Amino acid sequence: MTGQFFRIPLGTWVDTFVGWLTDTFDGFFDGVGAALSSLFDVLALAFGAPPFWIVALVLAGLAFAAKGWKLAVGSLLGFAVIHGVDQWSAAMSTLALVLVASAFAIVIGIPLGIWAARNATVSAVLRPVLDFMQTMPAFVYLLPAVILFRVGVVPGIVATIIFSMAPGVRFTELGVRQVDQEVVEAGHAFGATPRRILRQVQLPLAMPTIMAGINQVIMLALSMVVISGMVGAPGLGQPVVQSLQSVNIGLGVEAGLAVVILAMYLDRVTAALGDRSPVSRALKLRAADA
Repeated sequence: MTGQFFRIPLGTWVDTFVGWLTDTFDGFFDGVGAALSSLFDVLALAFGAPPFWIVALVLAGLAFAAKGWKLAVGSLLGFAVIHGVDQWSAAMSTLALVLVASAFAIVIGIPLGIWAARNATVSAVLRPVLDFMQTMPAFVYLLPAVILFRVGVVPGIVATIIFSMAPGVRFTELGVRQVDQEVVEAGHAFGATPRRILRQVQLPLAMPTIMAGINQVIMLALSMVVISGMVGAPGLGQPVVQSLQSVNIGLGVEAGLAVVILAMYLDRVTAALGDRSPVSRALKLRAADA
């Protein structure tokens, strides 16, 4: 006798619901899986087919345009290290997976954040959902994704989208809500429509905060992509999983170093793009004058 009065059959309910989804919307999930797989294949081919030095120069050029020559040189050195430890192909697959998942997380998350900032009811409904998404262990997302989409790149992308979406929603809502209400009221006084105020006033002023959210989305996507190697997703997650299974410390360090370099590159570039917004520049000039 355990002393338990009753047991909530939550696991049974979830199994039943997932089984109903797979039976009812099997064609839909196949279509979504084919679309995501095609997007990944295109990006993976774009990053993996050209010679190493061409892709490295293009990525370094993006870093130069975002921040300057120091970031570009540092990026080239980092990419040379990835190539030197023979993880270039896996790193490019990881980069393609991160970009696909992050793009969907941003496209879904930013409109939800705007909606939540403009509607208190939506915000109240989304808040516990986002709490659930951020606190649920990352491995749990892989289970329903594998059941719905089977093993491979697609469940990795789907789990990554869900896992990384929350910061995009939260930061967008925060940025829009923090816009000075006097500025918004001035727009109303001049006869601007709510949509125009959102597009020309609130979003530009909230852009630094939104870019910080996008940065966090990409970082979380990169961390989840590595975990997705457990369900057959290509990229740096596979050598990490292999190193765990075979206790190969050298392979684990090489793959882990490639992940770190890729994370540093994506973090610096996205942060630099956020700093280039007019609002960020104005804040920096004001701080310098003070």
